[in-house]
Amino acid sequence: MKAEFNVAEAGNGSYRLLAILRWVMVTIFVSFGMQKFTPQSAQGIAQFISNSPFISWLSLFGLRGEAYVLGVTEFAIGALLIAGAFNPLMSALGAFMGVVTFAVTFSFFFTTPGVVTWSLSTDPMAWNLTGEFLFKDIVLLCVCVVLLLASLPEAMGRVRE
Repeated sequence: MKAEFNVAEAGNGSYRLLAILRWVMVTIFVSFGMQKFTPQSAQGIAQFISNSPFISWLSLFGLRGEAYVLGVTEFAIGALLIAGAFNPLMSALGAFMGVVTFAVTFSFFFTTPGVVTWSLSTDPMAWNLTGEFLFKDIVLLCVCVVLLLASLPEAMGRVRE
């Protein structure tokens, strides 16, 4: 049996270019995952976790433990995206987990106190450097959505078989 490469991007036309997005996301998830195992990263994400209605429960693991859980999760997403180059179901699962990850991290933009200042003045929405850092998650969220949508048709076909 011959293994196909980039199954999720096997469609016609520009779908093959989505392989670039896959490998960029693998790089991002692996590098973000590695960072979670440093004390600086654990300290840096604590404010986001403690104010999040979605993942504040991670504080049960302590400061370093919550970072470790996130790091392992990011490694798992990277591994699923790598496996997704050969299996569209793994691609869809990894991309879905990426969507959830970046939806949650983008929510920090709204749930972390002091990141955004809302007003009725000439500058209705102003954010600080932390807000700028979080705002990029919109792009990463969209990349994961595109990978998910590209993977789903082939993945659903295989599930039905």
